[in-house]
Amino acid sequence: MVHDDPPRKNRTMSYDLMVFAPGAAPAKRPAFLDWYDAQTAWDEDHDYIDPAVAAPALQAFYADLAAEFPPAPADVPDPESGTDYTIGHALIYMSFLDWDRIDAAWEAVHRLAAKHELGFFDVSSDLAEVWLPDRKGGLRVAHSD
Repeated sequence: MVHDDPPRKNRTMSYDLMVFAPGAAPAKRPAFLDWYDAQTAWDEDHDYIDPAVAAPALQAFYADLAAEFPPAPADVPDPESGTDYTIGHALIYMSFLDWDRIDAAWEAVHRLAAKHELGFFDVSSDLAEVWLPDRKGGLRVAHSD
């Protein structure tokens, strides 16, 4: 997958995850990856840091997750902790900088994506799994490499 870096200040090595409004993204792999590439061109007309631009379920997800994984400090050139949040209308792209908390971050994103009925894309995984709401309060793998 080719995509531009999110428009963020922090460039530290990270583990990246994404949640998205399932109705905004195609369900099948090739079309989903095309949609992902278009979304990660970061060409929406806003600065990608304001949760208010996102769909309501994404806003609620952000409020829950940011309480557990606070945003990385914007005034530090290369922070070693925190989370970079890149927020679009239909997605939130997260870059987790705390390598010792990656498993906890993955579990929190997965749990909260299910709670808010969002899609979940494990961007940094070798398999690049995409999960969709299963309509039973959980998520199911929709496709992967």
